[in-house]
Amino acid sequence: MRNPDSLPPKANEDTPQGLAFALTAYVMWGFLPLYMKLLSHISPAEVVTHRILWSLPIAAVVLIILRRTDALREALRSPRMLAMGCVTAALISINWGIYVYAIATGNALAASLGYYINPLFSVFLAAVFLGERPSRAQMVAIALAALAVLVIAVEAGQVPWVALALTLSWGFYALAKKSLPIGPNQGFLLEVLILLIPALGYFAYLTATGQSHFSLDFDRDSWLLIGCGLVTAVPLMIYANGAKLLRLSTIGVLQYIAPTMIFLVAVFVFDEPFGRARMIAFPMIWLALIIYTTSMLRQMRDARTDVG
Repeated sequence: MRNPDSLPPKANEDTPQGLAFALTAYVMWGFLPLYMKLLSHISPAEVVTHRILWSLPIAAVVLIILRRTDALREALRSPRMLAMGCVTAALISINWGIYVYAIATGNALAASLGYYINPLFSVFLAAVFLGERPSRAQMVAIALAALAVLVIAVEAGQVPWVALALTLSWGFYALAKKSLPIGPNQGFLLEVLILLIPALGYFAYLTATGQSHFSLDFDRDSWLLIGCGLVTAVPLMIYANGAKLLRLSTIGVLQYIAPTMIFLVAVFVFDEPFGRARMIAFPMIWLALIIYTTSMLRQMRDARTDVG
């Protein structure tokens, strides 16, 4: 039986297996705030530490089972690859920390906003750093998103830094990830290996000073912290395999599942306030995403027509 990591990419074809993988990953990410809320009494830095520590064995076992460790060994011997890995590792750890902070402090709506904006920010980054020219529709979508952020900033009297920090950290992470010439699963393991030393150092500090919530008695907090590895590594690796078995247009549409679920959880489960500014800003973001997605689908359809 062939494992999904060995299947060839099918850029122009959706597969049931790929759709199942992607949907599973996005739904898991959508429910992630519920899990992180259980850890809201623990500092974001400690939660991120355990996300790193317990993701490592899961990612390592998966790669060993799939026999995909050769590229990782080559990366560990390459100073350039290690340097690029340090950049992506730093960005993903920052993103994790801000996300955990957002959920713990009642800012799940801000997290949802950040991940809604991210596809549009990626278009902006591609234009600035990769020389890609956004279409007129994409420029309109980016302008709408920027205006929505401005509406929230004016109403709140301050920059919505949580949403923007999530957008910036994930956007630059995705951009830097393009420079890592290894598979996504190997890249993820490389990142957690790089983060392992500071994570162990911080864990040792917390333990020595009596501040650690992890105990060898394996109480509720300990099991929740161990579970951080599962909720971090599993959806990411499932998504990485599903993305190779779906068209880019399909992934572009599916990526809104997670922030939509986070939005619903924030409003109906966490009961976060959805004031006037957000009532204006979120529909603007949704309209921007409709414009962006429609433009993307049209471009891909025209490209297939030209090839045909």
